Amino acid sequence: MISLTSPVRTRAHGWPVGAKLAGLCIASTGLFMVQGIWFHAAALAVVAALYALPGRAFLRAGLSALRVLVPFLVLVMAWHVLTGSTLTGIEVNLRMLTLVALANLVTMTTRLDDLVGMLHRLTAPLRRMGLSTQMLELGVPLVVRFTPVLIGKAGQLSQAWRARARSRPGWRILLPLSLQALDDADHVAEALRARSAPD
Repeated sequence: MISLTSPVRTRAHGWPVGAKLAGLCIASTGLFMVQGIWFHAAALAVVAALYALPGRAFLRAGLSALRVLVPFLVLVMAWHVLTGSTLTGIEVNLRMLTLVALANLVTMTTRLDDLVGMLHRLTAPLRRMGLSTQMLELGVPLVVRFTPVLIGKAGQLSQAWRARARSRPGWRILLPLSLQALDDADHVAEALRARSAPD
């Protein structure tokens, strides 16, 4: 398993995680409240500049993480073109790309331990009510850590398919990818059981 935190050190790495998450919430709310293609294009340009400021290595890592959005952007745009609302589709895609890029920027500049610690503090009221938050606090870091792993395995399966066939893999890699994900989940479950077992 790997972390999504960027190895390239930036000033944002030292900022409090609470301030970054609060800023993300405010920016996300603003992006949904304001309409207009030019506004969202300008917002995306600002986010792109934030990715470029730390250097090329940081920018490449950020763009690589955002490539997973391409199929969704194409699908959303195709739907709006078919329904005759192309301008709305452009605005929706700009907003979605900006939001995900901002969230990814927070993740890249925040240690996973800090995110989990913030989640633990935010769920304190639930624990006072007698509710257990252990599954939530465990599930979030697992999702964050396994997402790039699954993306990487999907890329490997796609490359293996292209090496043997001329057609695109498409849905054909879903079954082997699902089986690999289940296998990884089984190994992680065994490791968690081993660590939690009494001596």
